Amino acid sequence: MGKQFEGLSEEHTAFIAQQPVFFVATVPLPGGHVNLSPKGMDSLRVVSSNRIVWLNLTGSGNETAPQLAADPRITLMWMSTTLKPMILRTYGTGRAVHRNDPDWPALAGLLPDQPGARQIVEVSIDLVQSSCGYAVPFLEFRAERPTLKSWAEGKGEDGIRSYWAERNATTLNGQPTGIEANL
Repeated sequence: MGKQFEGLSEEHTAFIAQQPVFFVATVPLPGGHVNLSPKGMDSLRVVSSNRIVWLNLTGSGNETAPQLAADPRITLMWMSTTLKPMILRTYGTGRAVHRNDPDWPALAGLLPDQPGARQIVEVSIDLVQSSCGYAVPFLEFRAERPTLKSWAEGKGEDGIRSYWAERNATTLNGQPTGIEANL
């Protein structure tokens, strides 16, 4: 049976730090698709028991930011694939902060500098839930993939901005993503 908490405990925060991947789910825009994305790399920080920030890096899609603008509900999930079985979810509201937003410098200071940083997502947590994770298989983490970082470094700032304009300007359903704020 799952347990519910008002915020993250020190044990939860330690568990999050040990997981090499987390998942983000946001509510679809009208007529849109639910967004569920895996995230990795060194891109997330627990700021307090009720606040998380993570760096949304450039990818092939850009669904999270516009979905949060339309409906700020967000869920983050971590799962252990090692000896201690556990699934941890945080529920709350989020907002996407773009590079030209006045809050960008302060939030960016909490996170590592990563090439291709597109938005910072700030999450206010109102519920934490843990569950057993007994059906999650054992998996072994080998290493982070260097592909996204290498790709972004190869593109450079101008190339990334061009990519945003070409590939990240609309959602799967053709709705604007707000990326033009970064161009």
